[in-house]
Amino acid sequence: MIFGVRAVIEALQAGKEIDKILIKRDIQSDLSKELFAALKGTTIPVQRVPIERLNRITKKNHQGVVAFISPVTYQLTEQLVPFLFEEGKNPFFIMLDGVTDVRNFGAIARTCECAGVDALIIPNRDSVSVNADAIKTSAGALHKLPVCRELNLTATLRYLKESGFRIIAATEKGDYNYTEADYSGPLCIIMGAEDKGVSYDNLALCDEWVKIPMRGTIESLNVSVAAGILIYEAIRGRGETI
Repeated sequence: MIFGVRAVIEALQAGKEIDKILIKRDIQSDLSKELFAALKGTTIPVQRVPIERLNRITKKNHQGVVAFISPVTYQLTEQLVPFLFEEGKNPFFIMLDGVTDVRNFGAIARTCECAGVDALIIPNRDSVSVNADAIKTSAGALHKLPVCRELNLTATLRYLKESGFRIIAATEKGDYNYTEADYSGPLCIIMGAEDKGVSYDNLALCDEWVKIPMRGTIESLNVSVAAGILIYEAIRGRGETI
């Protein structure tokens, strides 16, 4: 964590990987204008918060700005995809749409790393991020697995489709069971939050909607368990071995 307007500006200029920045709602100063100018064009999530929240985080002179340094370097999907193709790989991504529980995130990342998934894709707002709890739950997998943080998941899905990826959504609205899907070729499986599922805009771009059959009375599985089932079914369907 770093705090103070000048300190955060210097961190940005130095290229530090910043997870998010909290800024006092009514901040007004020449230095704060310089901060906003430095943030322009970045994908760093910025939250306007009451001064009381910043005071709870640190008692020191934060000047209305607190930033959290990410323990990993986020990547961009548009840079990773060409690299994987050049390496001769058949890429396999997992995208998380609206998942906010860091323990679920860590568990999914652990499964992805164990199964050889090429990257996790998350949005930069209203989503989990890589923090200490997520890294601990992932058993360190988040230090090894590429995580792409994107401004707009819908735009990212369009890019993946244009790059030849098949997009499969896990949803209770699925047309058929997950065992019947086509997992061949470049692939991205998108998992949604347990309460809302995959957003409609993203569902509309998917090639297939699949579901995991439920025999009990509870409507859905924990998202990390569902992701594990789909990841290993995809590996089987792709004819890959671990």
